Amino acid sequence: MGSFIDTTFDFTSDTPHYWDNFWQNCEGLGCGSADPDLKSPTLRNYNKLLWSKRLPNGEFLDLQKGENSNDYLIWKDFNFGSDSIINVYLHNTLIKPFIEQIKTEIEKTQNYKEFRENYLRKSYTIGGCMIFPKTNRKFSINCQRGINRFIKDRFDLTLECIRRYYNKDFDNPLGETMKKNTEFFDLFIDFKGFVDFFLLQDLVMEDYSAIKLFLQNDLTFTKDPRPKVVADWFVFYKKQMEFLEKRNNRISKIRFNDENYIK
Repeated sequence: MGSFIDTTFDFTSDTPHYWDNFWQNCEGLGCGSADPDLKSPTLRNYNKLLWSKRLPNGEFLDLQKGENSNDYLIWKDFNFGSDSIINVYLHNTLIKPFIEQIKTEIEKTQNYKEFRENYLRKSYTIGGCMIFPKTNRKFSINCQRGINRFIKDRFDLTLECIRRYYNKDFDNPLGETMKKNTEFFDLFIDFKGFVDFFLLQDLVMEDYSAIKLFLQNDLTFTKDPRPKVVADWFVFYKKQMEFLEKRNNRISKIRFNDENYIK
């Protein structure tokens, strides 16, 4: 593959069958028939290349491919999986009436299907992906942040829970999950180490003291955090796309002959 990452590469394009019956899936809302996080060979290669580097604790994260998709990337006792961190809920059948409102608004200026497909091709670039450990499947970060009713797969809120973990504040929806993954978080020493390692600087304040939320919430984690009105959804969408572009820009500037990438 070589030491090069194309930040415009669309991982749905090499995920077998992703676009098969797309607009018939998810009750006609449209969703992929396969998961790039599991099935895109380029994403797997990019994740291996990008995150195999010196950790803040001084160790080298020497990621290796396992023999099957269940052993996606492995290192020591860790088994890592890929996780998409961009989600605007347009495939969620439980909020279908709200999605229809969004669709109506979008179609005032453009074709909705083209909008949706372009969004997916952008969101499935490397800037929209992370790796998390899945060694303890029941308490995997990827799983828990997706099913928790106060997180709803929002990566900004996930990062807020991670920030609180490093401040030893476990009173949040993912607090117990974070504690189950202590060995993983210890690799980064502190919140700044985690953010810098995964190139998430554009999602935090300059002093790392707070998260730049995609949508303003009171952070008491007592309500469904998804947008409730169409105007808020557009803000939510725009901020995620801006973050995605900035993170891709950071990734594009990486030089793999840098000392952090040399064992």
